[in-house]
Amino acid sequence: MQLATKSNFANPDDTFRLVVEAHHGLDDEGSASLDAALVLILANHIGDLEVLREAVALAKRRLVDDRQQQPR
Repeated sequence: MQLATKSNFANPDDTFRLVVEAHHGLDDEGSASLDAALVLILANHIGDLEVLREAVALAKRRLVDDRQQQPR
């Protein structure tokens, strides 16, 4: 299985909104716990270590790219 990087959702905006709204009312710790639980649940659903490795690497690259683009 290869990591899918294009949206598989009919309405990506609704998907984004669902995730954002799930954090409403949570403090930083609760929000981080929700994110961690969601990541582990979805990683288990994927069930493919190589795909997960690819996803982790992509997420880390995006963090680095975002940090490099921030004004100093």
